[in-house]
Amino acid sequence: MTRRSLRARLAVAAAASISLALLVAALGLVALFERHVERRIGAELTAQLNQLAAAVQVGADGTVTVDPHPADPRFLAPLSGLYWQIDDQRAGADGVGLLRSRSLWDSQLRLPPDQLDPASVHAHELPGPAGQRLLVRERSILLGSGAAGTRVLRLAVARDRTELSAARDAFAADMLPYLALIALVLGLATWVQIRAGLAPLEAVRRGVNAVRAGQARRLDDRYPDEVMPLVGEVNALLAAREQAVERARSWTADLAHGLKTPLSALSADAERLRREGSPALAADLEQLATHMRRRVDRELIRARVRSGAQPHQARADVGDALRRLIGTLRRTPDGARLDWQLRAPSAAVAALAPDDLLELLGNLLENAAKWARERVSIDVEAGRDVLVRISDDGPGVAGEQLHRLGERGLRLDQRKAGSGLGLAIARDVADAYGGSLAFTRAQAGGLEVTARLPTAGR
Repeated sequence: MTRRSLRARLAVAAAASISLALLVAALGLVALFERHVERRIGAELTAQLNQLAAAVQVGADGTVTVDPHPADPRFLAPLSGLYWQIDDQRAGADGVGLLRSRSLWDSQLRLPPDQLDPASVHAHELPGPAGQRLLVRERSILLGSGAAGTRVLRLAVARDRTELSAARDAFAADMLPYLALIALVLGLATWVQIRAGLAPLEAVRRGVNAVRAGQARRLDDRYPDEVMPLVGEVNALLAAREQAVERARSWTADLAHGLKTPLSALSADAERLRREGSPALAADLEQLATHMRRRVDRELIRARVRSGAQPHQARADVGDALRRLIGTLRRTPDGARLDWQLRAPSAAVAALAPDDLLELLGNLLENAAKWARERVSIDVEAGRDVLVRISDDGPGVAGEQLHRLGERGLRLDQRKAGSGLGLAIARDVADAYGGSLAFTRAQAGGLEVTARLPTAGR
């Protein structure tokens, strides 16, 4: 996949979406867990605060005591992270830390100067001893002491926030494997979704390939609704192409029909001149008419094979076509003097229309017959492609000129008549069916032409 691939773009977008969703989910779950644990810790601190308030007693002399002391052993261990403290608001600054747990050691909790309603509990987050960060719950209680009046005591219970952070981190660590598993499942689901979503496009590609290969004329209508507009446009394009090809065929047929009458008249004029005693001029006119007729026929063939209007499931027997052509050439002056050697298996069937195969091989054999001295060899191999090798023992072509063979109108040797179109038309036919022509020097010294043609059924 390249960066222009739709599959790659969807995969990258899905990966980014999944990663972002999992990140947001992880942060949200961690925050939710942290708030839940903080509420549980706050509830425990409130309960301990109420126990502490129930244990506060004031003696007859105004002495404040706690009996019994909170039972949690962490209140007795210095800097354990769990603390309680009682302040006497009437005593002002001297009343801060009036009573406190042993776990505070020589430290005091500095509570904010807020106004406390005896019926409410306030929550704070304050710095504590040894750099700790404390979650604090505080409340006030009113105690009567006879003539001494009412005393307002401020009670606070605090707990180190480190426990909350440790619990949050442990939850996040435990959650990572499950997030990885979810990411894997989502990744697999995305892969399946991308394959299923792009499957119609692959089906369209196969359909277009079938049309190009001649196995179908149109794309069918069994595609999802979202793809059908594209299918409709492709089918409309194919219909317009067929109409253009048909118009081109009609135009070339009209052109050929229009030229037949002037050419026939030219041949009749040549015959009349011969009867009137001008054989040289008659021969020139006949040669001109023949050349024009052959040029028109070959242009019609070229227009047909270049139009792409190949018959569906075209197939032609290469060996049979070669035998028919050799039989015809043996009745010509050039072909009658040659030894034709043909080796062709019976299974050599090319994916070409029979007429186009005859045109291709006929041009190659005519060229070989024109230049061969004594022998023309034809070897056919049937495999993934059909290979037809035609070699002669003629003068051949210079190595630096081999790549030019097949150019339109090219005649490397002017000593023999010709239009220079035969090899060009043969190359046009081969190219139209996905084949190719290659020119090399034959072992006998002449030219060897290798035609590579598609096998029928591929």
